[in-house]
Amino acid sequence: MVKKGVPLKSRIERPTASTPDDDPYLWLEKIEGGRALNFVERQNSRTLRVFGGAAFERDRDTLAAIYDRPDKIPYVSRRGEHLHNLWKDATNPRGLWRQTSLAEFRKPRPAWETVLDIDRLAASEREDWLLNSTSSLPGSPRNILSLSRGGSDAVTLREFDADTRSFVADGFAMPEAKGGVDWLDTDTLLLSSAHGEGMVTSSGYARTVRLWCRGEPVDRAEVIFETAADHMRVYGRADHTGAVPRTWIIDRIDFFNHRIWLRDHAGTTTKLELPTGIWMQAHGNWFAMKLRQPWSTGGRTYATDAVLGISLSAFLAGSRDFSLLFEPGPRRALQEFFWTAGRLVLSILDELKPRFEICTPFATGWNRAILGGLPDIGVVDVWPLDCHPSDSNGDLLANMQDPLTPPSLLLIERGVESPTVLKQAPKTFNADGLVVTQHEAISIDGERIPYVQTGPATETGDAPVYMTAYGGFGLAVKPNYNSALGKLWLERGGTLVQANLRGGGEFGTRWHDAGRLAGKKLSHDDFAAVAADLVRRGVTKAKRIAAEGGSNGGILITNMLTRYPERFGALFCTIPLIDMRRYTKLLAGASWIAEYGDPDKPEEWDWLKTYSAYHNAKPGQPYPPILIATTRRDDRVHPGHARKMAAKLQAMGYEAYFYEPAAGGHGHGKDNKERAGFEVLGFEFLKSKIGWQDGEASAS
Repeated sequence: MVKKGVPLKSRIERPTASTPDDDPYLWLEKIEGGRALNFVERQNSRTLRVFGGAAFERDRDTLAAIYDRPDKIPYVSRRGEHLHNLWKDATNPRGLWRQTSLAEFRKPRPAWETVLDIDRLAASEREDWLLNSTSSLPGSPRNILSLSRGGSDAVTLREFDADTRSFVADGFAMPEAKGGVDWLDTDTLLLSSAHGEGMVTSSGYARTVRLWCRGEPVDRAEVIFETAADHMRVYGRADHTGAVPRTWIIDRIDFFNHRIWLRDHAGTTTKLELPTGIWMQAHGNWFAMKLRQPWSTGGRTYATDAVLGISLSAFLAGSRDFSLLFEPGPRRALQEFFWTAGRLVLSILDELKPRFEICTPFATGWNRAILGGLPDIGVVDVWPLDCHPSDSNGDLLANMQDPLTPPSLLLIERGVESPTVLKQAPKTFNADGLVVTQHEAISIDGERIPYVQTGPATETGDAPVYMTAYGGFGLAVKPNYNSALGKLWLERGGTLVQANLRGGGEFGTRWHDAGRLAGKKLSHDDFAAVAADLVRRGVTKAKRIAAEGGSNGGILITNMLTRYPERFGALFCTIPLIDMRRYTKLLAGASWIAEYGDPDKPEEWDWLKTYSAYHNAKPGQPYPPILIATTRRDDRVHPGHARKMAAKLQAMGYEAYFYEPAAGGHGHGKDNKERAGFEVLGFEFLKSKIGWQDGEASAS
């Protein structure tokens, strides 16, 4: 029934920034609600009817075959004498957990032993199992498997013996919940799980760390640490790099701040007097940390993003004589660091070029060296081969690639030898005539925004462009080799653009902070500036730009819809965060307040409402077509965000499509075929709406 006296326009605009809680679509937040599922079924049918024809099926099968290739790189980690790998292909869509030796892995076609067949397990137990992760004890075949239903973050924990290839009778087992465990010894687990009454924070994660002893009911496990309910989460990590096992307890206050406690073998817990905004890694009697803000201690002041190192025993005794291991620059930032065999490896981006340094502590100071033999262009990632730092001999793995060069997996033995190639990924698309170029756009406030363009060497002024970015949580995006976009966009004449927005971590904390909280709008301005720069440079026209973003990128894409509609021809929004009024009340949303702000505080809602596209969408605007896609098993970003935005846009008469498969978690599918289908559906939509026929790069 239509309410008298209420104009139609005002009804279909609900909710608005001025009336944010007048939300007629709350019923779509009921994930398994009958009315909501009916909406999803009708929307899926419509979307697949329009974009799921013969071309979709052809390209989905083409892409799934690439993901299932037998010659793709099997990424591994070492536990004792074995290298472990989780392998998925058409025959094993859920995956094989398998193992081999390093000598065997060096061969072109190594022989593998199956540890666990996830497909067979799922079939025998009639469950939608995927293997989320495994936790093992150094020197022991015992593992705790984290089994996920349909790709969700919540997992069921079960003890498994890798030698006997079987679950342990009367072993550790726990019902579905978010969180996990770490092994303290063969009969004791550190449990950091939301399972149990009073054990969950407002963000949906673990509120306690418990000592869970073998044979003991999980609900009777001793609580050794408890955090406040409004903190993000707490977890315990066993450390076997010292003379005796010890436990690190990390109390995450919010996404970027935490307090750290050290619990020794006798059970004494000591709080480390450190700033809350740090990254910290310990190994034996040493630890290193990166600062998130300036810090004055021991008569010195250290800058934001500096990395400091010190002896742990000296620090606990009161010393603050830190060694400065890394100094940042305006466009030089640490990306990560880790310990291996007593050495600290620093991963650095310097003007977006990869650099790696090794710092080795001694009683008299720290030695420094450059990790050699790696390129200074493209994308390079380095990590330890060994799963357990206490087992490591210093062997490292490195992965090298760029948008036109498939990945190579290299071994750097003991962290000092020249890299040797272990595996080379196959070329999955024809890159003839394509080039990679770097550019900068000038954003609304004058900041230089880098972006990478991959495509034909000659500009036509009408290129079909696929743009993407992230711009959040201090995460740097890198121009990787993308088989899907390479095969289905580049090879057919299209152009790819990846932008490095503020809010990311490409240039350190100042770059991240500029694009979070009230600055999140600047991150969106950056993306729009790149789109405008492509037109200014004569690469393309606005109507030929297709843009995609997921998760935090969902806010980005929906803001391109409402704030910069004239700069895009079509938008693909995946597993998105959109409703900034209610996001803290939906699943893990409260854990992101440090990135966006708290909508329950009026002063913070004042900025949140400026980029809450769900509230700012209004009728009569030149919005481009949009496809919004999520998954029902996403228990991180609530599918209600996507559902509600699609419903509101459709009610206002816009060309908005929606798609929601039943499984997939916070991703694009639980297996390679589902993942391919999700992605190809987006490609088909985007190509159709920017007027591009495959292979006709200058089509009108």
